[in-house]
Amino acid sequence: MKNAWKIYMLAVVSFLVGTSEFIIAGILDKVTEDIGVSVSAAGQLITVFSLAYAFGTPFLMAVTARLERRKLLLYALGVFVVGNGIAVLLPGFEFLMGSRVILALSTGVFVVTALTVASKLAPPDRQGSAIATLVMGFSTALIVGVPIGRVVAAVYDWKTIFGGIGLLGLLAMLVIAMTIPRTEGEEPVPLRKQLMLLKQPKIAIALSITFFWIVGYAIAYTYISPFLLTVTGMSEQTVSAGLFAFGIASLVGSKLGGIGTDKWGVSRTLIGGMLLHAVALVLLSLSAHSAVLVFPLLMLWSFSAWSSGPTQQYHLITLAPEASGIMLSLNTSVLQLAMAAGAGIGGIIVERASLAAISWIGAASVAVAAGTAALSLGMSRSRSRSRRVAKERSILEAEA
Repeated sequence: MKNAWKIYMLAVVSFLVGTSEFIIAGILDKVTEDIGVSVSAAGQLITVFSLAYAFGTPFLMAVTARLERRKLLLYALGVFVVGNGIAVLLPGFEFLMGSRVILALSTGVFVVTALTVASKLAPPDRQGSAIATLVMGFSTALIVGVPIGRVVAAVYDWKTIFGGIGLLGLLAMLVIAMTIPRTEGEEPVPLRKQLMLLKQPKIAIALSITFFWIVGYAIAYTYISPFLLTVTGMSEQTVSAGLFAFGIASLVGSKLGGIGTDKWGVSRTLIGGMLLHAVALVLLSLSAHSAVLVFPLLMLWSFSAWSSGPTQQYHLITLAPEASGIMLSLNTSVLQLAMAAGAGIGGIIVERASLAAISWIGAASVAVAAGTAALSLGMSRSRSRSRRVAKERSILEAEA
């Protein structure tokens, strides 16, 4: 594939913008200390990012649908650089909050556009692989970007991270301008048409699975650094190592989640992964004060949480194969809304209860997701069985 290197280059830039999203959870305690706000208040930086991403990205993609794609990539990265510059140069919590909104909007537009460009750069039989490469680049930010950012924040200053990301963003603009060919825009899909799918009960219920699953994940993950430092009593170096192990486990979980879907089907893989996710969070609560036990439990939590991603996306596509792009877009928006809700709920828990309680509440939300999945998939199987029996009966009656 002659354009493979261009797709990998887009994946590298996706890693960069992904790091800007995930890094706050890894350095939340550093931000808290520096700008003088509570841990729960700092956690709302993730809430604001997710809300802006969820509501802003579909609107901006509809508005810019006809714009030439390379130009849109450059515009998005230009705004991305500005967002990082605000985080570095302007003091105070309010400017940092504004920076997160700008970064969310630019990240959302870049990622969606890059996925479109990558699919057009690849031959028809390799488009799935091209999209997977970009998704891998974005998710690798959790594996590599967050632990490296944690180390940089410990050695220098947390603002150094955003300064470095901003400078690399300028370099990325130059590379994209020189290498990515012009790609014409598309006819916009009206937001009304996108939201029409939500009127179908099976799709609304399926998206609610995403919501409760990610809420449970976000409640715990948003405050994981303070949790490990304060509750578990890990050292700075051990927290960085723990975040790296968390990222590696997420990569393995995503891969095996896809394999499990093909081998065991959606129902077993999705429900089993979510139940394991809930159990891991409960065990994390029970073992919170033992660093020796918490370390492998972090990996189990990450593995089980991320294993549900490919399965849930496949499940959603099968519900509306004629509108797979819209379904994945809706799922991304619901996911970001859930991240915002999880960060907000987690902040309330930290403020009114304790850091140690976040994993308990997170486990409860994931358990709700698993229960919803079990009921929904069970009802789908019953309906399919009833239709099959009715069809067989009609065939027999016709033959008689």
